Parts: sequence; structure tokens; C-alpha cells
Amino acid sequence: MKKTVYIFLVLTQLLFSQNGFERGNELYQKGNYIEAVKAYESVLKGNKQSAELYFNIGNCYYKMNKVAPAIYNYEKALVLEPNDKEVQNNLKFAHKLQIDEIKEVPKVGFEKLIRDFTGAFHYNTWAWIAVAFVFLFVLFFIGYYFSQTTVSKRVFFIGMSVLVFLLLISISSAIFERNHYKNERPAIVFAEVVSVKNEPRASGSDVFILHEGTKVYVLDTLENWKKIQLTDGTEGWIDESAIKEVK
Repeated sequence: MKKTVYIFLVLTQLLFSQNGFERGNELYQKGNYIEAVKAYESVLKGNKQSAELYFNIGNCYYKMNKVAPAIYNYEKALVLEPNDKEVQNNLKFAHKLQIDEIKEVPKVGFEKLIRDFTGAFHYNTWAWIAVAFVFLFVLFFIGYYFSQTTVSKRVFFIGMSVLVFLLLISISSAIFERNHYKNERPAIVFAEVVSVKNEPRASGSDVFILHEGTKVYVLDTLENWKKIQLTDGTEGWIDESAIKEVK
């Protein structure tokens, strides 16, 4: 009986989520963006999230010229689908609504090469690539074990050696990307205008001013203050109520 009730609840939740998403799409097409956001967010309340859902919410806020929520939801979508070109493109349009223009300090040297390589895939993708290499290694091992000639054994042995090397690279990349994901804490400024201080207290001196929609990275937390860093390397302390973390 309990199992039947559980299945019924799961099916009901799935149906409700689907209806909320489809309802949101209908409202969006009619230009009713406020109600569309409510419909989409009803899906989120059911712990159902996807890049497409956040993308649609971002589009609604963009249509309403609400820069911070638009950028925030596009960034949420990119956390789930980092290489989604459509989300990246719409995020660029949303950035044009910003007041702040923060330059990004480009990474150089070996660190950039490593980050460009590992950043090509999500850490989950790297993990599946590693699984694929393990499967291929097993096939090559079987071929090596049952080979009758020296040449074929040599070929399979070389293949296994290459696969071990590729397996180590994919595992290392997955670990590197996982650590990068956990340590990086992007956030979006939601306050219309906010002063960034040189110390975590209201009486601290103003270092610079930020406006809504600007992306920052959280480095540390002290009570109700967050130490942030801009993409140009500038740092300061901001009231936690002024920003919203993406992850």
C-alpha cells in the first residue's frame, strides 16, 4: 500500500511539474511574463530544475528588463549546461543592460592551458569518459589475453598502455573540474546600487560602487558580510543581502 501511495505521489509531482512548465511556455508566448515566471518557479518548488527551465525564467526577466534576475537565471542554466550556446548568447544580451563594465583579467601560461583543456567538459562528462576508457581497456585486455601471435599481443599491449594514460588524464580532469566547481562561488549583485567596503563593517571605507547584475566571486564570509572579487581582480566586502550566490 505504501509503495502504491509513493508511486502515486511521484507521478502526481511529475505531472504537476510538466503542467507548470507547459503553462509557463503558454504564458510566455502570450507576453504574460510575470505569470510565466510564477509557473516556472512552481516547478522549481517541486525540486525539479533544468538548464531549460532556468533559461526560460531568465528570458522572462530579460523581457521585463530586470537585469539581475535575468543574469542570475542564465548563470544558473550554465551551471547545469556550461556549453549551451543559446544560453551564452542570451547572457551576452543581458549583460548589455548592466551599468558596470568590469574587465576580465585573462589567465596566461600553464594554468590557462590546463583550465582550457579540463573546462571543455563538465566533471560528470569527464567521469563518463573515464568509464568508457575502462571499458575499452577491458576489451583490449581480453584481446591481448586470447591473442595467438606476437604482433597482435604487442598491438593490444600498446593499446592498453595508451588507454591507461588517457584514463589517468580523464580522471585527473574530472577531479580538477570538480574541485574548481566546488571552490568557485559566483554571485550576482541584486541591489540596485551597493557600496563595497574595505572591511566587513558598515563603517568601513567605500572601495567602489556596484550596480545590479554585476557578477562577483565570493571568497570568504564573516557574519553578514561577504568578501568578493571582481573579474578584474579587485576585492572588497559587501553586505550579503546585496548579492545572490549562483550555486
